[in-house]
Amino acid sequence: MAPASPADTLFPSSWRWIPPLCLRGDWQMAIDDWLLDQLLDQPGQGVLRLYTWSTPTLSLGHHQRLIAPAWRRAARQGRLTLVRRPSGGGAVLHGGSLTYALHWPEAPRQGQRAYGLVSAWLAQALAPLGLILTPGQEEATVAPAHCFASSTVADLVGRDHQKRVGSAQLWRRRQLLQHGSVLLDPPALLWQELFAEPPPAAPKTATADLSATALQQQLGCRAISALGGGALVDQPLRTWEWAAIDRRRHRFLLT
Repeated sequence: MAPASPADTLFPSSWRWIPPLCLRGDWQMAIDDWLLDQLLDQPGQGVLRLYTWSTPTLSLGHHQRLIAPAWRRAARQGRLTLVRRPSGGGAVLHGGSLTYALHWPEAPRQGQRAYGLVSAWLAQALAPLGLILTPGQEEATVAPAHCFASSTVADLVGRDHQKRVGSAQLWRRRQLLQHGSVLLDPPALLWQELFAEPPPAAPKTATADLSATALQQQLGCRAISALGGGALVDQPLRTWEWAAIDRRRHRFLLT
């Protein structure tokens, strides 16, 4: 895909970079939901986050209502936290993975345009680590029970044909939140228990360092060139923002 100009892609003039956070799932979802609401107050500036999860967590898509007995059982036993994402799609097991969240004001809505532009950023950033990714080829149908059970053009697969990045969106007042999970080395036994199938094997790459930290560095470095050329403004969450986020955490924790 040829790079498009910032005006053509409607990229914001700058991106707020919130340094990576490792938190429980209800915090992470509340942060992303709250930041999406704030886009209207920050015209021209998007937000980029890369983060990990402090406990094994299963996040369900916004419209996903069926919770499998195995999921509830693991949660009752304290081996899993259940949360609901603001974005759509199927369930995602967070563990041995890295999550990205892109808050994009006035993103292009034409077909798969936004997915394609974000996928190009991900593929360019991960290629130097030996993770060569291309869009999935499956038709988009009813969302499967879990995100990594299928791969459409919104997703990225490796040379082994295994899905490595799953993404989902939420549109709110023309503002976009796009979530994605970069699968590295998921907990095999828990994956088998929850989804009744083995997880994708850990990717074999030319580099010895395919860690969440390495991915964070690569994705951050490539963000400026791939996401429109605007500045990446380092701005951690402030005290008053934490307080506002805390007040909506209850919306996302499932019991």
